Amino acid sequence: MTSFLRHLHDRFTGPSPFDGKNNDVLKSELLSAEQMGQYGRVLAARHKLSNVQGRDSLLARLADNEQVIIDAYQVLVDAVAAKQQVTPAGEWMLDNFYLIEEQVEIAKRHLPRGYSRGLPRLAKGPSDSLPRVYDIA
Repeated sequence: MTSFLRHLHDRFTGPSPFDGKNNDVLKSELLSAEQMGQYGRVLAARHKLSNVQGRDSLLARLADNEQVIIDAYQVLVDAVAAKQQVTPAGEWMLDNFYLIEEQVEIAKRHLPRGYSRGLPRLAKGPSDSLPRVYDIA
């Protein structure tokens, strides 16, 4: 198993972060629509946009991410076949992999080549030169 696949295996078959010892994530509140809007305005005010047009990397990045997801799914399938414990996130992925595949196919079908070239890019910070939407997400 490659080191990357070992990492995926350990990530999805290791102890659950929701094992009862630290459930702060589960107890935290989601932001309301109004709060999300307020945070969006704050985030937008912090962003400095670049005038430089970026390269078209969205579909290539989608393909790379798709392969990572397929590899992770295969690690989970192998773990189940070996009767290893799988985390709740891993179980979710096994149950819902078809939904992920559908979304990837929709994105491939509907995102035209060159689309990401026109996205506003950030001028500085950790996301320098990346599309602004990455930072927002």
